[in-house]
Amino acid sequence: MAQAYLVGSGMAALAAAAFLIRDGGFDGADIHLFEQQREIGGSLDAGGTADAGYTMRGGRMFEAEFRCTYDLLSAIPTLDDPSVSVTQEILDGHEDCAWDDIARLVDGNGKIVDTRSMGLSERDRLELVRCLANPEGHLDGKRITDCFGEHFFTTNFWFMWCTTFAFQPWHSAIEFRRYLRRFIHLFPEFASMSGIQRTRYNQYDSIVRPLTAWLRERGVTIHTGCSVTDLGFTPGIRSGTVDTIYLTRGGHGEKIPVTPADLVLVTNGSMTDASSLGTHTSAPRPAPPRSDAWLLWHRLARGRENFGDPTVFDKHVKESRWASFTVTSKDPAFLDALEAFSGRETGRGGLMTFTGSNWLLTIVANRQPVYRNQPEGVSVWWGYGLFPGRAGNRIPKPMTMCSGREILEEVLHHLQLDEPTAARVLETSTVVPCVMPYITSQFLARRRGDRPKVVPEGSVNLAFIGQFAEVPDDVVFTVEYSVRTAWTAVAQLLELDKQPPAVHKGHHDPHVLAAVLEAMHRR
Repeated sequence: MAQAYLVGSGMAALAAAAFLIRDGGFDGADIHLFEQQREIGGSLDAGGTADAGYTMRGGRMFEAEFRCTYDLLSAIPTLDDPSVSVTQEILDGHEDCAWDDIARLVDGNGKIVDTRSMGLSERDRLELVRCLANPEGHLDGKRITDCFGEHFFTTNFWFMWCTTFAFQPWHSAIEFRRYLRRFIHLFPEFASMSGIQRTRYNQYDSIVRPLTAWLRERGVTIHTGCSVTDLGFTPGIRSGTVDTIYLTRGGHGEKIPVTPADLVLVTNGSMTDASSLGTHTSAPRPAPPRSDAWLLWHRLARGRENFGDPTVFDKHVKESRWASFTVTSKDPAFLDALEAFSGRETGRGGLMTFTGSNWLLTIVANRQPVYRNQPEGVSVWWGYGLFPGRAGNRIPKPMTMCSGREILEEVLHHLQLDEPTAARVLETSTVVPCVMPYITSQFLARRRGDRPKVVPEGSVNLAFIGQFAEVPDDVVFTVEYSVRTAWTAVAQLLELDKQPPAVHKGHHDPHVLAAVLEAMHRR
């Protein structure tokens, strides 16, 4: 029987394993995942305790046109109720508790910004339309700043856009254009965020754990603490057939022979690689060396142009870094204050960005509980800063050098809570900060060919999956992208009739375009 070897255990690898079973006819016992870390789930992680403080590096948002993701998860039962699929749980949760944000932006004076107007000038609108209409090839190597004037980056639209999707002005114009086209149908409700969907709990509890349980029930083996260091190829010019997997486990090297009928699916690169956690009283320490996710890609790409160029993505930390923080509170004071300020109950308020923040802080309090094991009386909320290298407005040092408590003080400064409430929040909260050097590395300015195709030309049994493999039209930094690369890899390598559904293209719908134009001109 053919074997399938998957490098990594993030969403792309977990999804690929499921597609191999569902569509490819593989027995679970013939599928092996190799994960360097002790924990699985890749960037969809969550941990900690109510006493020590919960941790969550980040969270992805969903929307109705995540066709690959919802197709996959429609067959995965939730942990709370096996009769309900993960997809159904997400859709039901949106029906019951959709975001309806009326405090999306807060200015430097602590006042809620009127976001009915996107603040776009005529030039801004023309540049947006031009970016939408430009062929992708014309944007090769360009940054967003190459396509827009200075005023654009001061508009309500930009503040909402960059903090919803984590874009920076120096990021890729190609990726910005893809996002515009991919999510254009969300424009009319962009300020309220009512079109955004979320998982019931954090994504580790709501997606990774149920999917992993489903895979293990079918015999899939996940090898943790196991690093794939290189691949061997059959001799020949431009050979596309893997014949050996080199790995280390427990300090010992191993070799796994691979036949042309076997499959090797590699997660190349990692956006949460070298992340470092701090504590409530200490800042995150400098990041450890890069993991094999990047090093393996470097080795594979050496001398092989069709395997992409990892140096485009892992050599510019100052342009791809930001910091997040998770707050665990044993007192309702903060959520009560946030509800009173935002005008929305917890779980319905959506993102809140402080436009006057030097760190460009954004916070969100999702529906409680956020963790399946979260005790009653304990609440969790989350936030991040897009400019962590700058000194704070209240705390005079970079966010990357701040303890959890100092970050919380900065947030309370921007919310302008009264002294008794602020003191109560500080006394009853535990904040765990996290610095991620590569978190937006997939957004860095790139050219065609810098990301390898999912199945490179000439490949017989090798595919790349995850955020650094190339899928036309779809957008990175989403769960959907990871799932789509996984489905594409399985379908192409096994030459299946069932292919991934087409990427949604709302920009082809005249009704969508009319609504967008109206929203762009609203004053």
